[in-house]
Amino acid sequence: MRKRRSVGARTDRGTWVRIERRDLGRIGVQGWNGTELAARLEGVVQPEWRGCVVWRDAVEPVMWRADETTLLPGAPVGTAILSEDPRLPEEWWTAFNASLDALASQTTRRVATPDTETVTQDLITRSLRDAFPHADVDMTVERWVPAHADLNWANMTAPVFCLFDWEDWGSAPQGLDAAALWGSSLAVPALAEHVWRERRGDFESRDGKLMTLFACSKILGPHAHPQDPRLDAAHRTAEQIIADLQAG
Repeated sequence: MRKRRSVGARTDRGTWVRIERRDLGRIGVQGWNGTELAARLEGVVQPEWRGCVVWRDAVEPVMWRADETTLLPGAPVGTAILSEDPRLPEEWWTAFNASLDALASQTTRRVATPDTETVTQDLITRSLRDAFPHADVDMTVERWVPAHADLNWANMTAPVFCLFDWEDWGSAPQGLDAAALWGSSLAVPALAEHVWRERRGDFESRDGKLMTLFACSKILGPHAHPQDPRLDAAHRTAEQIIADLQAG
């Protein structure tokens, strides 16, 4: 999978600028102004967007974009996938839940692009069928809500909570964010259980169960790494969720 090409740096006026280079063919109908559009979200703790500059390369078929935001209130919690518990304070989890709830309560015409791929019913069905061909369950999503769509430990700060990197946000099945963060936490069982408790409402919904399977499919699918410490937990959880969905 080709990731975006970007670089960021602190400015001499105490702000942050992120510069991204993207091929014209990869901009798409939705555009690539996620950070700018996220600025209108209410109740979500994020860096304040100040402005942007966009230009077309004079030589190559690419576009450049520079977004300026306020600085983060702290360092990222860790890497995308953690290997030890960050032991976050209770006020962190309170702010985390408030932001995710506020985000899901709003509306958008954007469609989420987790891992840079637009999330659709077809994508979900194909991903689950490929990873769990034995799963005889209805994989139709019922509720779509705004989601960050790249929720992992590298995109949130601590000890003060702040959620950043909004390039992929948009409408997605309920529970996508919670399931993604849970999947990023599986190497630390206590942390994964904490995420599950905090977002229990997402995980216990039917769509949340499908999104947990979706997260498991990324761990157990065709590109699974044989030494990934999350494999056993993802396999056990997937089997349990399939059984629950089959039971109705």
